[in-house]
Parts: sequence; C-alpha cells; structure tokens
Amino acid sequence: MNVLRYPRLDTVIMVEDTIKKYDGEYTRTYLWRKLPKKMMYQTFKTIIEYLLHSHRISEDSKGTLGWIYYPERVRQHLKEDHLFWRKSSGK
Repeated sequence: MNVLRYPRLDTVIMVEDTIKKYDGEYTRTYLWRKLPKKMMYQTFKTIIEYLLHSHRISEDSKGTLGWIYYPERVRQHLKEDHLFWRKSSGK
C-alpha cells in the first residue's frame, strides 16, 4: 500500500474510539461515515490496516469491524486459578 501521508496520533485515536463505540456493528465504509470528523478514505484505510496488523481489531467475513484489544481484561483473567497460560509444545 502506497501511503501519501501518515495519519496523526489524534486521528488514529479517533478511529479507535469510534470502532470501540460501534463494536461489531459496521463495515469499513459505514464506520468511516460515522467518524466525528471527516478524513480521506485512504487515510482511514491506512489506520484500519495498522489496527488489523497490530491485532487491536478484527474483521469478519462480512467486513464488520470489531475491537478485540483488552489487555486489562486478560490480566484479570490470568490471575484466576482455573485460567492459566500454557506454553505450546511446538507441535
């Protein structure tokens, strides 16, 4: 993907907040329309690709975007005795 301009941090945070607000409700195009401030669609696509690559969001087969990054919740679950992290045997 050729990027003409990289998005600013406040723009990335705005997209993250919008995805969290409409978690699992909209596809890329509809979510882009729900943003509080307008931006070029190419910039929006760059942010979405970054969030997908960093495993903060997921996209289902219909193209619906959902927020999946909850580090605090994972830390809480790992403190429970019946839930634990096991290393795979590499097979």
